[in-house]
Amino acid sequence: MIQKWLCALCACLALLFAAQPAFAKKPSDKGHILFVPHDNRPISDEQTADTIRKLGWDIEVPPDDLLGSRGVLGEPEKVWNWLEERAKAADIAVLSSDTLLYGSLVGSRKHQYSEHEIRERVERFREFKKSNPKLKLYVWGSIMRTPRSAEASGGEEPSYYASFGNDIFRYTALTDKQETEGLTRREKKEYEFLRKLIPQKALDDWLDRRNKNFAASRAMIALARDGKFDYFALGRDDNAPYSQTHMESRKLAEAGKDLPASKFQALAGIDEFGLLMLTRAVNDWTKTVPFVYVKYNWGRGGETIPAYSDEKISESIKGHVTAAGGMLVTSPKNADFTLLVNTNPSGRTGEANDRKNDTKPHEGTKYFADLVEESVASGKPTCVADIAYANGSDNALMEMLKNRGLLYKLRAYGGWNTATNSTGFVLAQGMLAEKMTPEALDALLTTRYLDDWGYQANVRTLVARQLGWFRAAGAYASLDAKRPAIEDRASQFMRRFAEENLPPMENMQYLTVHFPWNRMFEARFSIEPPFNFKAYMEEHRAE
Repeated sequence: MIQKWLCALCACLALLFAAQPAFAKKPSDKGHILFVPHDNRPISDEQTADTIRKLGWDIEVPPDDLLGSRGVLGEPEKVWNWLEERAKAADIAVLSSDTLLYGSLVGSRKHQYSEHEIRERVERFREFKKSNPKLKLYVWGSIMRTPRSAEASGGEEPSYYASFGNDIFRYTALTDKQETEGLTRREKKEYEFLRKLIPQKALDDWLDRRNKNFAASRAMIALARDGKFDYFALGRDDNAPYSQTHMESRKLAEAGKDLPASKFQALAGIDEFGLLMLTRAVNDWTKTVPFVYVKYNWGRGGETIPAYSDEKISESIKGHVTAAGGMLVTSPKNADFTLLVNTNPSGRTGEANDRKNDTKPHEGTKYFADLVEESVASGKPTCVADIAYANGSDNALMEMLKNRGLLYKLRAYGGWNTATNSTGFVLAQGMLAEKMTPEALDALLTTRYLDDWGYQANVRTLVARQLGWFRAAGAYASLDAKRPAIEDRASQFMRRFAEENLPPMENMQYLTVHFPWNRMFEARFSIEPPFNFKAYMEEHRAE
């Protein structure tokens, strides 16, 4: 016991003496990064890479058609070839193992690859490191999610989940509980009923794929143990305190318990991991350790267990700070920045498209807005994680921050998806903020306000209610023939939102919304003025 205590003390002292406040040191050089995201959604791909570009770093991403989308599972062999061709000219590689093993995050849930094929791709990581020994390698993967229902799956699970998703979730939740604390007599009867209700073929397919992925995750942990990665993380998204995902995470964390958190972590979340890994790479390269002070809204605060998660948000944030290469501190005076977390005092997480998410202040709104205003006034760089609602901003809070003139006095903001997605993303951008110009920070904030506040919390719901007005075939989850008209309608609403809520910005009248995954859940935004042929001809005549 004494020996363990001394080892822990020595490790802490070494870190404290080595760590300098993140923003006291300016990077003398910038690395060249290869980034392989886990799919081509805007938030996973371009918005994540754009954060690093705002630092002035070079970052390369595979062509969009090689990455997985909603309907295309991705091209793992072609992505490997792309990676190997560019590795010699790079300093850092930040890689999704889901893309390189299965094609994409969705591919990890639907693939038909054999155990042998997956094992060969795992070993390819070993060969890749052997061929590129000086390349810094940061890798993350996912523990397969367990959506509560077909609706929650977003159509990203095998087809049988549409009929039996709720039953599969409940069956695995009971399996998990049976292992950890046992079942009541009633739960045992429910468990047997579900086992007979779910078609054996569907359950076998679902569990067989999970077993392959579980084995691959164990093998990736072994590679981390062998020193093939500078850091490896496994994320779990869309899960619950009792679920198949939670059960697998327990076992994988046990498999890697001998590894320090500086080398391996199993964490809640997944879509934010690309930016967390990139941030860790930048912090390692520049030898900085950001010090983070976290403060919550009153009430349950850090004890909140958000929707789509299986642990307290304080634990998730603690893990994300470590994953990104930072350190939590207990006083804002010692911090490089303050992260303020907007939780509901009740500890419950709402949905952003709920009618209750209006601009009328609710319990905790004024208190939290006061926290933001006080932190900004103190001169401490301030970031906001807005997680009172899942999948979008808290409209009451945003209205109050707007009216107090605080929107562009923040260093970073996030409120776009699950609580862990939002907190991880804003933490990463907060850590990198001091290395960016004010213009770059404003651009990143504008993206988040347009996406999280404008689209996710408002326009998405408004347009969804009007889907029936358009006669063409299509629905919320598959826009199909309605897509052009819906994109046009969403663009109109977004321009109005920007005009009413954001400062005047050049060309905002050309803001356009696109739905790259043919559904309304996520959107891509562009601001492209139409080509002015007359001005072009006049300019070239002058030449």
